[in-house]
Amino acid sequence: MAKEDYYKLLGVSREAGSDEIKKAYRKKAIEFHPDKNPNDTKAEETFKKISEAYEVLKDPDKRAAYDRYGHTAFQQAGARGGQGRGGFHDPYEIFREVFGGGGAGGIFEEFFGGSSHAGPKRGADLRYDLEITLEEAAKGVERKVNYRRTVSCPQCQGSGAEQGTRKTRCPTCQGSGHVTTARGFFNLRQECPTCQGRGLAFEKHCRKCGGEGRISKTNVIKLRIPPGVETGSKLRSVGHGEAGFMGGPYGDLYVVVHVKEHDIFERHQNDLFCEIPIKFTLAALGGTIDVPTLFGKAALKIPAATQTGTTFRMRGHGLPHLNNNRKGDQLIRIQVEVPRKLTSEQRRKLEEFAISSGDTENPVGESFIKKAKRFFD
Repeated sequence: MAKEDYYKLLGVSREAGSDEIKKAYRKKAIEFHPDKNPNDTKAEETFKKISEAYEVLKDPDKRAAYDRYGHTAFQQAGARGGQGRGGFHDPYEIFREVFGGGGAGGIFEEFFGGSSHAGPKRGADLRYDLEITLEEAAKGVERKVNYRRTVSCPQCQGSGAEQGTRKTRCPTCQGSGHVTTARGFFNLRQECPTCQGRGLAFEKHCRKCGGEGRISKTNVIKLRIPPGVETGSKLRSVGHGEAGFMGGPYGDLYVVVHVKEHDIFERHQNDLFCEIPIKFTLAALGGTIDVPTLFGKAALKIPAATQTGTTFRMRGHGLPHLNNNRKGDQLIRIQVEVPRKLTSEQRRKLEEFAISSGDTENPVGESFIKKAKRFFD
């Protein structure tokens, strides 16, 4: 059976540079490595093939020979029984060379568990979801935030050991805080299960915290919500997260703001939008009305002959921009109300108005009649 093309095996073009070839090999080697595909003979065979392809293409002389003669350039080496199978190095040796394995840390620990060390560690960050009104978002507000978190144990000061008892080096990890397990040629480094990364063994655990070094407690803080926040805004309160491990620093508290929907206003970034129904007499004659804003009432002039759908912009009556003094606008869309009930006197006067204005003869707007004229011819 003909051997597969080395470039196709790695998924690169014949013009690929050395860095691109190495990157392609790293990606495929991790994907098909036998330790990640146990009992998968097909994956193991693919791993050997891509390792062989990389060994040739990474070497300028071997690559030149392959480009000129193809696989026949290496058949004599295979007949002589050189290094590894078919004259090539052990594929695992190539993998270790590229990734820098063999207990030296590097990419193995990045992919399979990360490094761990004894000593204090920073506490975890916390999230708190806070709901406020649109008025509070516009003006800013101070709120009390009440939540549970872990704090450093006051009895053992976060050490986890009962006061007056001895501390010794952990017998499992020998004080390093982590243990290393060999898996094939991988060295997997994980937090020590005996001491939880402390590197220490206690003669007696603290009675208050059970050796954890931390206890759960309700925390209350005052938080100032600045004007202009919107749903999704995050406020960071430094040092109000979980307690650190073994006396490490506290994490932070992140407060995520959620602004309630309003019954009148609709928010569009820093602008506000609302609809206001007005009487048809005001729309026809014009006048001035008071309209609501988040900061009190304001006067709005309605010109005569205002039509339904007309939108007025009130500059500076929207929400403030976060962290500056600028404000958005408030947009008001007019809806003209038609009375549902008329007295006989009101009806008589409206009929007189309709006759005098010609509405009885032309009840449809002239602009529409011009557009739709062809349908009536």
